[in-house]
Amino acid sequence: MAESILILTEDEELLDDLLRLCAAAGAEAEVVPGAPPPAGRWERAPLVLVGDDRAAARPGVDRWPGRRPGVLLVGRDLDDHTIWARGVALGAEQVLHLPSDESWLADRIADAVEPAGPPALTVGVLGGRGGAGASSLACALAVTAARQGRRTTLVDGDPLGGGLDLLFGGEGASGPRWPAFVSARGRLSGTALDESLPRPHGLSLLSWDRSDVARLPSEAMRSVLAAARRGGGVVVIDLPRTVDESVAEALTSLDLGLLVVPGELRAAAAARRVVATAGALVRDLRVVARASAAGLPGAELARLLGLPLAGELPDEPGLRAAAESGEPPGADAKGVLARFSAALLDRALPSAEAVA
Repeated sequence: MAESILILTEDEELLDDLLRLCAAAGAEAEVVPGAPPPAGRWERAPLVLVGDDRAAARPGVDRWPGRRPGVLLVGRDLDDHTIWARGVALGAEQVLHLPSDESWLADRIADAVEPAGPPALTVGVLGGRGGAGASSLACALAVTAARQGRRTTLVDGDPLGGGLDLLFGGEGASGPRWPAFVSARGRLSGTALDESLPRPHGLSLLSWDRSDVARLPSEAMRSVLAAARRGGGVVVIDLPRTVDESVAEALTSLDLGLLVVPGELRAAAAARRVVATAGALVRDLRVVARASAAGLPGAELARLLGLPLAGELPDEPGLRAAAESGEPPGADAKGVLARFSAALLDRALPSAEAVA
């Protein structure tokens, strides 16, 4: 069991703020009234937050166990210049003032309970035209990554798509959907996000629902994606062809973008518009050619669009029937989508880990 963050203050207003910040970061907090905690507890805590009301030593009461990293002195009065001397005496790593330093403190709390590691490989999937199969590929990539034992989050980035949970037969599954995160700002706990979401087929799914909420602020997309990426593994985002502020935020976060395009001249013409808008925001955008016997070869399609070719993806028989029975694309490990997804992840993940 993880150790709790220690809070030492008897200022009720400051205590409320510190508890709120800990809760937002998904951190357990222990309030220590009276004398400082025992030396062992003091040393094990991932972070110690000391209110300026407790920093002034009280004879016979405050004998601090000893200096250690991760002790923060928190006050409210910017005009109180004596707080710096108390911080030095305490051995504080940092002296903070609320509310001006709230954002920094929220990040520090989250870092203490959620140590930073290599960020997740983030893959976005877009359709070159409507019905290209982007959502199916996004689901298959996520299902395949989860089957490989990787921590996986699938994000539905299209509020008008009807909800990816339908492809899993999980529209009735408990857990939050995007409307619960519309007001999200700042740092979210990746662990709390992961544990709260529905988990079909071993992945965490953030889907849209069937409510009237259809607009997502860029700040909400930024907070959620940062939390999902922080835990490592793989994050897959199913994206629409039109770009608004939240879609632009998602596109700029991608390590790899996949543009799914059927091998048709009309589809190529439609995809060029997507490349001109969404493609300008993606650092690495590649074509997934939906192969057909009479269509354009993948290499020719990639040449027409001026993009590298990620691969050719044939149609998978029985996909519609499987979806109607609640089996998502990629659930059949021997199917076309699963094999394509596994090969793509094998190529993409080593380079992502090397960069991290």
